[in-house]
Amino acid sequence: MGDVCVGVGFRAAAGSADILAAVRQMLTSANLGPDATLDCLCTLDRKAADPAVRDAAAALGVPVRGFAAGALATVEVANPSDRVHAATGSPSVAEAAAVLGAGGGPLIVTKWSANGVVVAAARKVS
Repeated sequence: MGDVCVGVGFRAAAGSADILAAVRQMLTSANLGPDATLDCLCTLDRKAADPAVRDAAAALGVPVRGFAAGALATVEVANPSDRVHAATGSPSVAEAAAVLGAGGGPLIVTKWSANGVVVAAARKVS
């Protein structure tokens, strides 16, 4: 079982290849250590069924977990966004989803974006 949850926010135009590239680049550059393994991709509940995130998760061999905007909004994050809040009802998707997916575990990689995809990572609490 993995110990790192990755939160993902993405624009409608982003495809699974964009999500995969962002997740892989973040995990590679984060230097999480040789024993770090991916547990799940987490996102806004209404995006969790999107084929782009579903296909990316399948390629990574992990499930997708979706969280309601109200739940995401309860998480204090390093980089809240007024634009994201206006669009989703939560000031964060990637960072907040990562923390919730990790059971409240600490954010270990703050949000990073490329090609319409924003990713962040949190370490699961044991």
